[in-house]
Amino acid sequence: MDKALQMISQHAEDGAKLRRDFFAVHGGKVAEAARRMAVAVARGGKILLAGNGGSAADAQHWAAEFVNRFLMDRPPLPAIALTTDSSVLTSIGNDFGYDLVFTKQVQALGRPGDVFVGISTSGNSANVIGALQAARKQSLFTIGLTGDGGGRMAPLCDILLAVGHPSTPLVQETHAAIGHMLCALTDYYLFENVMAIKPMLD
Repeated sequence: MDKALQMISQHAEDGAKLRRDFFAVHGGKVAEAARRMAVAVARGGKILLAGNGGSAADAQHWAAEFVNRFLMDRPPLPAIALTTDSSVLTSIGNDFGYDLVFTKQVQALGRPGDVFVGISTSGNSANVIGALQAARKQSLFTIGLTGDGGGRMAPLCDILLAVGHPSTPLVQETHAAIGHMLCALTDYYLFENVMAIKPMLD
């Protein structure tokens, strides 16, 4: 087989196995994270998301799925990617440093009962860690998507979804699958099985 085709086949195999293994072990935590998102929205709260590089793209992607729609037609859900306002990002970065670009937005926009989702394959992104710290101080529920072990983010996350693999691309691809499940399950709890979250609303 051609070397390029071997690389493609191996990558596909490794990625499929990683996703299967992750959801087999951590499916319950993914479902609980989605339940928390659904409860926050049902109570009038919102979902804030942040990450850097490819993880910034994930934050924007998932925010779009919530605000517009994922698979079903339903009312828009309140979600904000903290990676998109260039004036806010450059102002904070210029005046206070890049480490605070998400922290100050969480301080400005976060309210008790909201959900903050921090995404970092290393688990050590300083600006995501700062945002998680601010979120906890303001009584937001915190969810972290990381690579193996969770890094410095681990103790700051109410739910940690750590993908145990040394390959950053494969971790990122699994994060994409987790994000899609969070969108699908949040819709499921809000619009198809509200009884599953009703005890958390009482």
